[in-house]
Amino acid sequence: MSETKLPRPTDGELAILRVLWARGDSTVREVHEALTRDEPEGTGYTTVLKLMQIMTEKGLVERDESQRAHVYRPRATEQRTQRQLVTDLVDRAFGGSPARLAMQALSSKKTRPEELAELRRLLDTLEGGEE
Repeated sequence: MSETKLPRPTDGELAILRVLWARGDSTVREVHEALTRDEPEGTGYTTVLKLMQIMTEKGLVERDESQRAHVYRPRATEQRTQRQLVTDLVDRAFGGSPARLAMQALSSKKTRPEELAELRRLLDTLEGGEE
């Protein structure tokens, strides 16, 4: 998979991508069932189908048409997509400053102790690499 920048997914497209990342390659019906498992009155099957067709055109997913029920897979990993979204957010909203994003994120919601410990380890690693 090339490292070219993929289009920014919409909220609906991100919901579909989260299903594909969790389940792996899936048909439209499988994605629809996963999306409506907790919310049966949620998105309709034809809406999910249309979104996945659009996502294919945009290059967010690939479609295997070798079977009767087409199978979809994400073109980028969850980590790559998150990294791209965060980079875009840092550039657009925080003037390119990851520190400003981190301070805003940490001050806006309660952070669990395990998450803070993980952040401390990351900061220690980053500080150790700059010497």
